[in-house]
Amino acid sequence: MVRFLHLSDVHLGFNRYGSSERTKDFYLALDDVIERYAIAAQVDFVLIAGDLFEDRQILPATLNQAKLCLQKLQDAAIPVFAIEGNHDNCPYGTQTSWLRYLSSWDYLVLLEPYDGESGPEYEPWDPEIRSGGYVDLPCGVRIIGSRWYGASAPQMIRKLAEAIAALPPGPDKTIMMFHHGLEGQIARYNGALRYQELLPLREAGVDYLALGHIHRHYEKEGWIFNPGSLEANSIVENQAQNPRGVLLVEMDETGIRADLRRDYYQRPIRRLIFKAEKQMTSDDLAAGAIAQIEAAAQRGETQGALVEMVIQGQTGFHRVDLNLKTLRDRLKTLSGALILLLKYEALGTEYRTPALAGAGNAPTRAQIEQQVFLDLLTAHSRYKAHAPHLATGLADLKDRVLDNQAEDTLYEFVQDLLDALETPQPPESLGT
Repeated sequence: MVRFLHLSDVHLGFNRYGSSERTKDFYLALDDVIERYAIAAQVDFVLIAGDLFEDRQILPATLNQAKLCLQKLQDAAIPVFAIEGNHDNCPYGTQTSWLRYLSSWDYLVLLEPYDGESGPEYEPWDPEIRSGGYVDLPCGVRIIGSRWYGASAPQMIRKLAEAIAALPPGPDKTIMMFHHGLEGQIARYNGALRYQELLPLREAGVDYLALGHIHRHYEKEGWIFNPGSLEANSIVENQAQNPRGVLLVEMDETGIRADLRRDYYQRPIRRLIFKAEKQMTSDDLAAGAIAQIEAAAQRGETQGALVEMVIQGQTGFHRVDLNLKTLRDRLKTLSGALILLLKYEALGTEYRTPALAGAGNAPTRAQIEQQVFLDLLTAHSRYKAHAPHLATGLADLKDRVLDNQAEDTLYEFVQDLLDALETPQPPESLGT
């Protein structure tokens, strides 16, 4: 029986939210995975199916993180086989990458085909020159590498399959690493491969296709496997909606058993939805959001976590009436979150009366303007009770402006209108 660890999309050096603690999370996740599911599990080897790093150009600290983790595997005599992904492949016009550097220093084995006259070709791994496209292991497995091909992947798959079929006979089981995604796994993703486009690899003898690139776990037809990202690159990659982790795999004559493991160090993620109601004022909404965060904090759900609060529903005020930055800062303090994102998706309340008509005559411009003022004010929770009075006042204000009245006179008039808001008004019958 062969036992190995399949991981992908580690993204060391990730710094989306500008937090050094968040960047460290990706290293801690990889370190814990290696301890739990490689060394403690006594696997025969580890596969990294692309995107070990977040960027092609990395900081020294990020390189050190990779070395520390890979050194543990080296000390445990567990070989690591890797390919480049779209994040860490060779920059255009260059011949090297940081994965090639790690391979040259024996931290891992970077498997990739070379460019032949008619397409990709494979040579066996040569430990002396640290180069090659495949390796045959004593445990009875052939491991084959690939490159990141982007939009040309469908055409390259056929050529890769031809190159694999031309290889000399080898072990009974063949594993191939390929950093591309299968369609239908995530929404709004262009460039994913159709299952039929991958079949030439199956026909060429690949028993286990170790994918990467898409940050959620999936399997297909018992031979295509994708573990997902190690750590969440964004809040939408939470485990509840997008399961991800690493695959601890066993292969023998009876088949393949790939077990998704998720019990390792990961930053907790909490997504909260606050439903606004149109009768709420901006103060009401802020108070409600604060109460929801306080309750989640008391349950221990937000401390040190990545928290996203989404405000949905309808509001009876304009968005500018709510100071989102002040509210976000308050929510972050109360939650104790490492990162708190506040997303405003609420819609303003629309109010519209039936079209004006009377005795077969079209409404006048003044009537239309008056009705527009009335509808806008009625849709606002603060002004609704005073809408008829304020609508008349706004029409009067417009006429005063057009008459070029002095600014101090206009300001005095506006102040009188606003003073009316302090006087309780009986509700008007304005429709629904």
